Amino acid sequence: MHIFFSGIGGTAIGPLALIAKQAGYRVSGSDKQDSQYIDYLKKKGITDIHIGQSKDSIAKAHNNHPIDWYVYSSAVAIEKSPELEFVKEQGIKNSKRDELLNQIINDKKLKLIAIAGTHGKTTTTAMAIWLFKELGISLSYSVGAKISFGDMGQYQQDSEYFVYEADEFDRNFLSFEPYISLITGVSWDHHEIFPTREDYQQAFKEFISQSKHTFVWDEDSNYLDLPKDPNISVLHPEQILNKLSIAGFYNRLDAWLVINAVRKISGKNVEELTNIMNNFPGLQRRMEEIVPNLYSDYAHTPEKIRGAMSVALETAEQQGKDVVVVYEPLTNRRQHYMIDDYKDCFDGAKKVYWIPSYLAREDPDQRVIPPAEMIKHLTNPSAATPMERDDELKQTIENHLKDGDTVVCMAGGGGDSLDEWIRKELGKTS
Repeated sequence: MHIFFSGIGGTAIGPLALIAKQAGYRVSGSDKQDSQYIDYLKKKGITDIHIGQSKDSIAKAHNNHPIDWYVYSSAVAIEKSPELEFVKEQGIKNSKRDELLNQIINDKKLKLIAIAGTHGKTTTTAMAIWLFKELGISLSYSVGAKISFGDMGQYQQDSEYFVYEADEFDRNFLSFEPYISLITGVSWDHHEIFPTREDYQQAFKEFISQSKHTFVWDEDSNYLDLPKDPNISVLHPEQILNKLSIAGFYNRLDAWLVINAVRKISGKNVEELTNIMNNFPGLQRRMEEIVPNLYSDYAHTPEKIRGAMSVALETAEQQGKDVVVVYEPLTNRRQHYMIDDYKDCFDGAKKVYWIPSYLAREDPDQRVIPPAEMIKHLTNPSAATPMERDDELKQTIENHLKDGDTVVCMAGGGGDSLDEWIRKELGKTS
């Protein structure tokens, strides 16, 4: 079977293409732009990748090797891709990634371990992969960030389990019936998909009802009004006590979810699993040190920011440093819904520099909210200053680094985001 992946350089589609290749499918694809990850896929044997997306290019690919299945991302559907138009005209099977992943899981008779939640999914997924690997348990998986201990996607012929970062955007996670699901935390997000808080809550309740067994925190269980059920394990933060030494309260919560799930599967004791988890090496863009004292983090909602701040403040305190934040919100449309939720999320920071939002999949009729206006919604607006991503910001960051501060750049965007900018502009700072 020949599967063509549109947007093959993306953090969800790319790993799935790698999994399909390893599972024995013929794989090709396209993307709007070249990237280091596309180079990486080519080194892994996926060489038939076209840069640029048009009817002509996919027609050529189809003529060379007839396409059996066209897999695309949510963004492709929104943008009315000419590729998608072509495959529909040709009667080629087409779907988002969930249908293909379900087929692979069913064909290979894998048990799905799905990690879902508004925040913490990627870190928790990486922690699960780490623990399985360290225990020597064969595993297939997909994770939405680069990890130092494996590929972003992997299929192992002898694996029994598939660990997956199950995203709620576009209701993707409702396509699955997990063997085990882990709920990292729930707070209303993706408002264009879930118009009300109740819609969002209902989606998670439906996902849990489709899972054979679920691990969830008591706060989220109460928020979702979950029934008492022997197949729903409700965890309490006080259970962790001082067992885990990973930096950051929210990281410790994520780790404890994984430890409980893996204990159920492996039968290993908590002490052994905890000792392994305490050596978790982290992953890209989660308090990733770019140069000494300059970090990049994926935080882009108040909950994610609080999680990143807990890690940053603990790390900085151990080193006797102050924390400075540079924040780039992800999408303007999201800000219209959560502007009142920022409040105290940056508490503990010596200074916050707030730059314009990273724009993606925007409503052209929505007013773009400037940083100065969003800062007014903080509990302490005087701690933050609006800035642009320019030479002045670069100099400001360099000055803080010279003063010995810990600088954390928080951004959720992809290409041409604050994350890419600091790597380019400050990555070689000594």
